[in-house]
Amino acid sequence: MEDGSSTFTVDEALIALGFGNYQSLVLAYAGMAWVAEAMEMMLLSFVGPAVLVEWELSSHEESLITSAVFAGMLVGAYSWGIVSDNYGRRKGFLITALITGGAGLLSAFAPNYISLVILRCLVGIGLGGGHVLLSWFLEFVPAPNRGYWMVVFSAFWTIGTVLEALLAWAVMPTFGWRWLLALSALPSSILLLFYGIAPESPRYLCMKGRTAAAHHVLDQIARMNKANLPPGMLVSSHNIELDENCIPVEDTTHLLPAERPEPTISKNVEFQKGGSTLLFMLFSPKLVKSTLLLWMVFFGNAFAYYGLVLLTSVLSSGSGKCKSNSLDLENHKDDSLYKNVLITSFAEFPGILLSAAIVDRIGRKLSMSAMFFLGCIFLLPLLFNQTEVVTTCLLFGARICITGTFTVVYIYAPEIYPTSVRSTGVGVSSAVGRIGGMICPLVAVALIHSCHQTLAIVLFEFVIFLSGVAVTLFPLETNGLDLRDTLSTSR
Repeated sequence: MEDGSSTFTVDEALIALGFGNYQSLVLAYAGMAWVAEAMEMMLLSFVGPAVLVEWELSSHEESLITSAVFAGMLVGAYSWGIVSDNYGRRKGFLITALITGGAGLLSAFAPNYISLVILRCLVGIGLGGGHVLLSWFLEFVPAPNRGYWMVVFSAFWTIGTVLEALLAWAVMPTFGWRWLLALSALPSSILLLFYGIAPESPRYLCMKGRTAAAHHVLDQIARMNKANLPPGMLVSSHNIELDENCIPVEDTTHLLPAERPEPTISKNVEFQKGGSTLLFMLFSPKLVKSTLLLWMVFFGNAFAYYGLVLLTSVLSSGSGKCKSNSLDLENHKDDSLYKNVLITSFAEFPGILLSAAIVDRIGRKLSMSAMFFLGCIFLLPLLFNQTEVVTTCLLFGARICITGTFTVVYIYAPEIYPTSVRSTGVGVSSAVGRIGGMICPLVAVALIHSCHQTLAIVLFEFVIFLSGVAVTLFPLETNGLDLRDTLSTSR
């Protein structure tokens, strides 16, 4: 800034306005997307066994339904990040909601196995854009309490898992899996219903040089929060000079209609970038180390999280007793299935509370590394057979830790990347995590079913410990720092 008394940045404006009613509405909207993603992921625990019985599938064909969703998410996580960084956050989550809701509803009418796999893959492509709303919400939150509110945002995932377990319990025994698929698509439809009043991110607008549009959004925040903007003119954090005589290239939908025409820069500060260009930016000298370490942490987190979800039902019910791979045909009708998934989902709430308590106090890096290493300690006794109660307690403790690390890494990742590549960076990292989610059932859980519990636990210990070490190597602690807009912005 040239003069602190005459100009202000988006960060300074958000700090002055605080977290108020406006951000609460943004949180509710973005949180609904997180609920939708969690419900679509959790329903796989119920739909797979039911379809296996109804269509007489093999266990391999059943697992392919889940793998198809992860494969779709792998594509979507990368693609929607590029779309939102080039064309805006709003356009990014509009397309993802359309695909998720549409394909989710159509999958309820799938006439055969092949069509179901294809439609669930399309659902996965839509779900891959969940991180776009995460970045969108992050860019409305003041820096001092960003960690706390991102943890609150993460709680919507757990709410989604609990809601899906309750919905399955109510619907599946009577109406079957098709009704569950149809009803689980409703949250994505709600996103579409309120899309018209969802604002564009002021930080994104400012980064694109559209400071008048960004100022208008900040004015709306000020009015709804009953606060005042700093005096002076809004400028981008990298000091772009404005040309007040130009007409905007593209208009933005606001919560309230615009009251005046907006001036914009004479030429774009950030040119529209192709996917390959944005991807290469992640490997620039300033970001390459963080990018590679983030990939390792996202992979380990997804591998451990989805593995523990599956292992909880496998180990706590048998506790070391080898079981046949054959499926009990009536298992999907047994109340115990829904109870186990529901109880497992509630185990995530302590992980979220733990994250909220420490993420802003001790920082992102120490929070993640401590919970990764604590998760290793919880799993260590499972190298040997334990009683059912001890096994369940240890798995729940490990689930708490991994939920906590997942929560914090989704705070840290958007903070480490500048606005110009934020959605792309988080999207690609999330895509790498989906690879971990795809591999985990094929490797670790298969070892349990093959009576190799010790080897499976050793594998989990190795992945989790390596993730903890990767966290300690991150070059930057982002706690309390302003978000960057471009790579050239210094820390």
